[in-house]
Amino acid sequence: MTATAGSAKIVTPVDMPAGAGGDGTAVNPAALTVEQLARALGVPAGTIEKHVRAGAPTAHDGTLNLIRNAAWQQAAGRDG
Repeated sequence: MTATAGSAKIVTPVDMPAGAGGDGTAVNPAALTVEQLARALGVPAGTIEKHVRAGAPTAHDGTLNLIRNAAWQQAAGRDG
């Protein structure tokens, strides 16, 4: 644990998990592939593909926005 000068706060080191890209690189949550969104949500890619066929919003390039997808799932009464 570390403390900064003049601060009584203690900051605990955190190991960050690999990005949804699976290789530790950052991904854009506004433009995720089906595979990246599935990995981020912990569901099979087939589940996301089924959601897209059912009308989940996608961008012109086929990517999905994490927030818009969550809102769509909420409105549709779906989980993951």
